[in-house]
Amino acid sequence: MTTEPATQPAPRQHETIPLSEPIRRGEHEIAELGLRKPRAGELRGLSLQDVITSDITALLTLIPRISNPPLTPDEANALEPEDLAAIGGTVRGFFMTRAEREIMEMMIAEQRPKT
Repeated sequence: MTTEPATQPAPRQHETIPLSEPIRRGEHEIAELGLRKPRAGELRGLSLQDVITSDITALLTLIPRISNPPLTPDEANALEPEDLAAIGGTVRGFFMTRAEREIMEMMIAEQRPKT
């Protein structure tokens, strides 16, 4: 009888977003926000399409579930629009397929100045 080696789960994707306007929490200031790729349970009650298209209501529901440090709903509601846009882009990136990533990388490479 042979047994296959145990496979390690893939590491969770994490991204850090520098905030244009830090969040004040008592004496502390949150200048950057960590986001991790959501698991299925963290998407409960949300439309996947709304999350991927950066629907504001969906993002404001999801952010407290996947942020580090965890934001309160009031803190998420108070985010600056440019920070919310950056978070939405990062969340969208979590759902990109390998083919989509390759296309994006090719498009970015084509726009780099040639020296």
